[in-house]
Amino acid sequence: VMGGNHTQPKFVLLGITDSPWAQAPLFGLFLLIYLVTLAGNIGLMILVWVAPNLHTPMYFFFAHFSLADVCYSTVISPKMLTDLLFGNKTISWAGCVAQLHLFAVFVTAECHLLAAMAYDRHVAICHPLLYATVVSPRACWRLLAWSYLAASLSALLYSSCTFGASFCVPRQVDHFFCDSSPLLRLACSDTHGCEVAIFALATANGLGTGVVILLSYGRILRTVLGMRSAPGRSRAFHTCASHLVSLSVFYGSLFFMYLQPASWHGSRDKVASVFYTVVSPMLNPFIYSLRNREVKAALGKCRSGMLNHC
Repeated sequence: VMGGNHTQPKFVLLGITDSPWAQAPLFGLFLLIYLVTLAGNIGLMILVWVAPNLHTPMYFFFAHFSLADVCYSTVISPKMLTDLLFGNKTISWAGCVAQLHLFAVFVTAECHLLAAMAYDRHVAICHPLLYATVVSPRACWRLLAWSYLAASLSALLYSSCTFGASFCVPRQVDHFFCDSSPLLRLACSDTHGCEVAIFALATANGLGTGVVILLSYGRILRTVLGMRSAPGRSRAFHTCASHLVSLSVFYGSLFFMYLQPASWHGSRDKVASVFYTVVSPMLNPFIYSLRNREVKAALGKCRSGMLNHC
């Protein structure tokens, strides 16, 4: 049945699972993950803001990365949680457009922020004498502005391609949020052009930022291996290890989701989506901060300062 956008302005999100017994345990698990995500990321942002020793380009990008994590997790998780709790899985046309668009903005911005963070580490390790000049506060704000400009333009094209199609009734989206692949599977019109455009856009953002990251870490690896000082090598590897772990989780699941033909998408997409929409934002503050001496020192100072005021 052909359904124009005006006849039934709602979608139904089928969710992670249709098993009634699994709804309550999943609600409890994802609520805990979401609360830890908010506490970890907001806590890291506040720490970077109040601790003078963290007022550096690296932590500037960490803080904005945490902000993007909070934002795109909030775009997805509250709706998913209410669906699991109440079983009302409908979402309005406008709500679906807003969810897809905002998710695309923040997840694309994270790709560019990860590239900026890799560039920052490259300059710090390979060109330490030029670091203060090259990665100046103005350069940091420009890289941040570029991240969100590229993300906003990409998201606009992304959502326009997805919602430019005519959708069949019933509009049952086999996913837990409005994403392009499950939405385009509902289309009654020819979506080949849309799928090609979205694939090209995902490739440009994913591989474009991925190349910057690979080149940066290639140069870092060469520089580190050339260091004569064992403590220096250890410190450099320690600085980059957390970034590489986060990159592996984030890019691995994203590439699985978006850099494959539409015909290959299936139920495994939900598992990959849970990783980068729910699990990755929770892990990032711990990956970046718990093994970091500077963050531990800042936490120690804040704790002792609070105890002294009591």
